[in-house]
Amino acid sequence: MKESDKNIEQLIEKMMAEDKLQSPSIDFTSKIMANVQALEEKKLTVYKPLISKPIWVSIGIAVALLVIYISLFSVSENNIEIEQVGKLYSDKIANSFSGIHFSKNIMYAILIVPFMILIQVGILKNYFDKKYEL
Repeated sequence: MKESDKNIEQLIEKMMAEDKLQSPSIDFTSKIMANVQALEEKKLTVYKPLISKPIWVSIGIAVALLVIYISLFSVSENNIEIEQVGKLYSDKIANSFSGIHFSKNIMYAILIVPFMILIQVGILKNYFDKKYEL
């Protein structure tokens, strides 16, 4: 080692000997834990649905009243019966899709994908319920 390195080392040792070790206060841990708990309380998110239950109930009642009103008090201006209307629309739909042919793979995908989406929605709902559980 060089002479200057030895001098620097001695200087550092002298400074370390003069400096006292700092120790935390007695209630240091309790202060830190209080700050941590305060931060956790701030981060806590409360699940709040976008549409509240009273709004859902009022929407349901409004739809039910609308259906009852239409079924009881509507006057048919045309003498077309409901079966004829259904037949007209089903014929139009059948004619518009008559030229389309799907392969077996596409049909399987069309049948299976909605079920897979429903399963994923259930799994994600459980995941987020557990994550935001109080």
